[in-house]
Amino acid sequence: MNTLLASGKTVEDAVRKGLAQLGVQEDRVNITVLEQASKGLFGLIGAREAKVELTLLPDGIEEAIRFLKDVSGAMELTVSVERLDENDAVRINITGSDLGILIGRRGQTLDSLQYLVNIVANRHSNHHLRIVLDAEQFRERRRQTLEALSERMAMRVIRTRKEIVLEPMTSQERKIIHARLQANPNVKTFSQGDEPNRRIVIALKQ
Repeated sequence: MNTLLASGKTVEDAVRKGLAQLGVQEDRVNITVLEQASKGLFGLIGAREAKVELTLLPDGIEEAIRFLKDVSGAMELTVSVERLDENDAVRINITGSDLGILIGRRGQTLDSLQYLVNIVANRHSNHHLRIVLDAEQFRERRRQTLEALSERMAMRVIRTRKEIVLEPMTSQERKIIHARLQANPNVKTFSQGDEPNRRIVIALKQ
């Protein structure tokens, strides 16, 4: 149901009834007043209720999920999508078989897809949305890999007393390594270079 006609003693009353029928808040609809309420002659003859038309606006997250399913279908993949609302973002988890093509090398395809679903979601929303896209818990596994790598590289820097420059990474992956080594009393980290070839340097603290 995308459009609903509702009536009430006042415009506000009609809108309230319409929202209740749709089961949404007022920011999810576009409201058109079709007719104002009229008490009529002596409050009896010709009295009319207010009439409004409520048009349901697209939900950004639902549109993003629809886009994601269309892309997966075009790639001949059968997937399930789970939505999890978090404090500062909406996490969308994809499950299914043969998702390697959606993840790509070191998650590059997944990152590109995440960029696109964020564009789709915000195109259909009147407030900013942030979507984190994951597939078969790849991001958690990647985080664990990067944290283990950062610890190994920090130990090597301490042992050899020479700085190490890591391979290019996305900003999110760099944040993981910076955060992991932030409390290390012996090494420091900083980034150098330009995107998409920006790298983390692990060096000995002076």
